[in-house]
Amino acid sequence: MFDPSTKDRIRRRLALLYADRADECLDHLEVLAERYAPALAAAFPSHAQTTTWDQRDTVLITYGDQVQRDGLSPLRAQREFLADAGLKDLLRTVHILPFFPYSSDDGFSVIDYRQVDPAVGDWSDVVALGEDYRLMFDLVLNHVSRASHWFFDFTAGKHPYTEFFIDVDPQTDLSMVTRPRSHPLLAPVETSWGTRHLWATFSHDQLDLNFAEPDVLLEMFDILLFYLQQGARIVRLDAIAYLWKEIGTSCIHRPQTHAVVKLIRDLVDVVAPGCILLTETNVPHAENYSYFGDGDEAQMVYQFSLAPLLLEAILSGDATLLAGWLRDLEPTPPGTTVLNFTASHDGIGVRPLEGIMPPERFERLLVAVKDRNGRVSMKRNPDGSESPYELNITYFSALQPDEYNPDKAEHVQRHVDRFLASQAIMLSLKGIPGIYFHSLMGTPNDLGGVQQTGRARSINRRKFQRTELDALLSPVYPASISTNATARGAIVGGESVGAQAKVLDGFRHLLAVRISQPAFHPDGAQEVVELGDPALLGILRTSPDGQHRVLVTANLGPQLRNIDMLATVGCEAVGDLLDVETPIEPVTLRPYQVAWLTL
Repeated sequence: MFDPSTKDRIRRRLALLYADRADECLDHLEVLAERYAPALAAAFPSHAQTTTWDQRDTVLITYGDQVQRDGLSPLRAQREFLADAGLKDLLRTVHILPFFPYSSDDGFSVIDYRQVDPAVGDWSDVVALGEDYRLMFDLVLNHVSRASHWFFDFTAGKHPYTEFFIDVDPQTDLSMVTRPRSHPLLAPVETSWGTRHLWATFSHDQLDLNFAEPDVLLEMFDILLFYLQQGARIVRLDAIAYLWKEIGTSCIHRPQTHAVVKLIRDLVDVVAPGCILLTETNVPHAENYSYFGDGDEAQMVYQFSLAPLLLEAILSGDATLLAGWLRDLEPTPPGTTVLNFTASHDGIGVRPLEGIMPPERFERLLVAVKDRNGRVSMKRNPDGSESPYELNITYFSALQPDEYNPDKAEHVQRHVDRFLASQAIMLSLKGIPGIYFHSLMGTPNDLGGVQQTGRARSINRRKFQRTELDALLSPVYPASISTNATARGAIVGGESVGAQAKVLDGFRHLLAVRISQPAFHPDGAQEVVELGDPALLGILRTSPDGQHRVLVTANLGPQLRNIDMLATVGCEAVGDLLDVETPIEPVTLRPYQVAWLTL
């Protein structure tokens, strides 16, 4: 199955992990690859290109039960909604967040990796969604649910599951371990041979798997290939940075972890060429980019620093920090790209700001989030102290103006303008855009969800009945059904003008323009242009063939701004792709306006 050079490369990686068991693991891995190869051959032909993206690529991030409707499984209800909302031809990929039976964390505490949660649908529903979109699945490989049969077999002393978890003497010094949470690292569990203490990075319901045991790695490879067989075309490696534990180290970004990512890449390049691996590493920028390896690890990483930098730029009306970061971005290896996003099912990570944002600006950002009813989640530091880890707030609520009255149409419009400006900038950057369902809908904070679950992340994880969405997205509807003025917009003349309808309409326009413009190809060149005003952001995008150029200009301040094109760019604009009706000479940007100027 593996050619000699591939086999030798895999053997070397396995030797780093398992020493004298490397050949045994290689034999098992080759048998596994041969078992799945016939089923995957049609979906992933051997001549497939390793990079298969262009400006039409966008990723919708959504839960399997995000949209619910009587008589339909949630997966089918969401497929129907996306089509009815006019999004089928505007979105290429749908990332269905973990849709397996789970016990906590809205899916990321997996009970059974090979089953679809009946509350979401079944595998036929997943396949049906894949008829309209490319699919992204999560491989939740760092940890498993305490309700899984793996854990029950561990407690019963059954082989090989006695080796599937990391059992640590509670007296062990673990102070060097990098912690993304503040709870105790070890979870006490009762077994047939007494109380054991198992490693639990994220929660005591999510028990870390022991990748020092080859059977764990081989089981995860089996699950990965099963997902590819079921239609996954992008695989997200969840929490990959914490995979390998080695007491006496930070237990993050270990060489063995990178070796595992390389092995996954080796495997999919053979049996599923064209499959894209996406690593999820919510860490400082340089550490995040390390998962590209030398072009032999992930083909795509999240652009984690973007979300907090862009938010802070609009809240402060000062684009200089954002522009400086964009200017200094290093190129990614050939055949790789980034996933640009502003929001996801998690909060807005702030570790990616380390070394980028000055403390005083960071503190003002935290205050602004709290002022907008957001939360700040903390992590535990080696010295026992705590520091901010992520901001829990919807991106729409985060961009609420300082002066805001939901009963005033002009305030609602300013809110929508600020939010759509953030999304227009994100959509214009080099890479592939990822759009969270709640950004697409302009969803405000779900404070009721936080109160109900006691979890800060619930603020950004609301699920909808289809009837609710239909009401929210009606451009004008009777005030009598507007049960939440903040969510639905301003009450004007007895009717409610919906902010959510404005947001979705704005997204449809942005996406339609973006996918038609080769300058927004993920591999197209990107250059920051100085526009002579801290409130202005300028980004020049050029198509890979050099034939198309778009100057992205954004006014992040509350006042009109003029741009002298000849002085700053050296040429005049031909037109604005986003507003073909408005004259562009001179170029004048309204507060929070973004223009995509063709040159």
